[in-house]
Amino acid sequence: MNRYYGFDLGDAESAVCRLDRNDAGAPEVLAVREAKSFVTAYAQLESGELLIGESACYDTHAVRRALRFKSGFLTEPESQKDIKRFAAGVLGELYADGNLVKDEDCCFYIGCPAGWDRAARERYRRIFEDTGYPPARIVSESRAALISACQSKHFQVGYDIMSKPVLVVDIGSSTTDFAFIMGGREVELQTAGEVRLGGGIMDELILEESIKGSADAGAVRRALEASPPWRSYCEFAARRLKEQYFSDEDYWRENDCQKTVRILTGEGARLTLRIDEKVADRVLNRRAEQLNGKSFRDAFVDSLMQLRARLDDHRPELLFLTGGVSRLPAIRDWCTQVYPEAVIITGAEPEFSVSRGLAWSGRIDEELRQFRREVEELIDSSAVERIVEKRIDDLYRRIVDALVEPILRRVALPVFDRWRDGDIKRLSEIDKTVQREIEDWLHSDEAQTLMVNPIAQWLRQVAFDVEEKTMPICVRHNVPYRAMSLNSYFSLSDVDIRIDAKDVFAVEGLTWLINTIISIIVGLICGGSGLAVVSSGISGIVAGAILSLLILFLGKEKMQDVFMNMDIPKPMRKLVPRGHFEARIERLTEEVKQNFYNNLENEKNAEITARMASEISEQIESCLLKMAEVVEIPL
Repeated sequence: MNRYYGFDLGDAESAVCRLDRNDAGAPEVLAVREAKSFVTAYAQLESGELLIGESACYDTHAVRRALRFKSGFLTEPESQKDIKRFAAGVLGELYADGNLVKDEDCCFYIGCPAGWDRAARERYRRIFEDTGYPPARIVSESRAALISACQSKHFQVGYDIMSKPVLVVDIGSSTTDFAFIMGGREVELQTAGEVRLGGGIMDELILEESIKGSADAGAVRRALEASPPWRSYCEFAARRLKEQYFSDEDYWRENDCQKTVRILTGEGARLTLRIDEKVADRVLNRRAEQLNGKSFRDAFVDSLMQLRARLDDHRPELLFLTGGVSRLPAIRDWCTQVYPEAVIITGAEPEFSVSRGLAWSGRIDEELRQFRREVEELIDSSAVERIVEKRIDDLYRRIVDALVEPILRRVALPVFDRWRDGDIKRLSEIDKTVQREIEDWLHSDEAQTLMVNPIAQWLRQVAFDVEEKTMPICVRHNVPYRAMSLNSYFSLSDVDIRIDAKDVFAVEGLTWLINTIISIIVGLICGGSGLAVVSSGISGIVAGAILSLLILFLGKEKMQDVFMNMDIPKPMRKLVPRGHFEARIERLTEEVKQNFYNNLENEKNAEITARMASEISEQIESCLLKMAEVVEIPL
């Protein structure tokens, strides 16, 4: 795609932005009917011409007119027709002004409330498709607003904040849209995402206050009741006045903030819209029928409180406000009241946050498609398997270093005690006993815990090698390097989408390793004939005399077989001091390790090694894929 368009079709106002593929700046806000933020209204004239924007609100030649129709999309069938007519008018204006060229390689990203489900979004998308738009995708308006904040150089919002919980509050004209973002992904809220609480309610209250204070209140009411479009236009004028007032309350305390509207319908009338400190206070704190008897303030705060309760432990650390009403200082104060721990930010031009974010979404999606494709190609290339296989001997060494001494102390020493106590009758039984005891101990939590640290350290080395492959992919597609850093995801306490070292090295895959350790240990303990156990100290002199007699009468080979299967009297066994064997463990540890290292290349089971490398690689590759899925916004 060469261009990405963001279309924020709002209930009261709309905006369109455009971003070229290689443009490093912010998306350009396009003027439609000479207005960058234009009224969501259309009028069908007697001549067949379709007007959109402000002029559609009061043109006297209109045979059909509609305003504020998006809010009825989910419940009113006629709303879909109105959206289609308005969308057609916007498309025509873009072509007429040269902002959109026929058959150019482009796509449209169109916003919708976060609370709309997949079916509603698809139905909405088809409206634009049927109208003749280039390929279109529907994106949550709150997500688009967050993307806009993250991409804007106005804020220092980086990847770190995206790994933490964020609440987006998009205050539109008819609804306030809440979206909870955790780790860059939008989480469905139990409130269905949106609340029937918008800035339009404040516009209606300002209009009502102005009508009450009008000298011609009766004529104004009759005119507005007879012409809903004119009423909508007056509410729109009230909205502009509201934004003007709340953008600089200190100034307007000393100056008149007012606008006169000439209503060109019926008997005609003039209405002067006014807002001052008293009117502003009543608008924010007066109980309103539209809010079921609550004030705007109470309804807004109640919504935030309900969300806080439902979010439970996942309290937002960033609260991002968007929409024209977000400029109101009172809104920020209310948010601080409910979320005192959160950083609260508002865009410099909140009315364009969504449309800009939508345009950015297009380019981001294109980059992420290429990014994911390259990650998948990396996985398919067997590069990860080769990295693991290259380092597998190092893994064996780390495991042996961690396990040999504990095996000698936790397994070999107790077996020796059992032989001294007579529980094990013959030295020839030690081999099978040690094998069984080692296998049982390796299944224990203690052994698994001992393997965690060496495996984790080994994984980190593998991760560095893998990151040499993933880093260039991230750089090419503007994805933060940390987003694909395996080392950032290795954690012994968090196993959500991270590799857990306990699971990487399963005991079932250690058959060859176990057998090798056992054979070396038994050989060193027994010396091939049991002599290692009873060949030192005073007991060694006694045993030596007995062995000399056995050799004399039976011969050396026969003697070894007899001795290994001899039920040596318990008193003689007690002559072999335990302390001597404990001291020997330190020497045995190094000997076992060295013998293992010597046998590593020649005797290891290639099939088991290959399976281990494959299983470890699959877990790393699965982790990479999950990490790639999480990277939805390159910040």
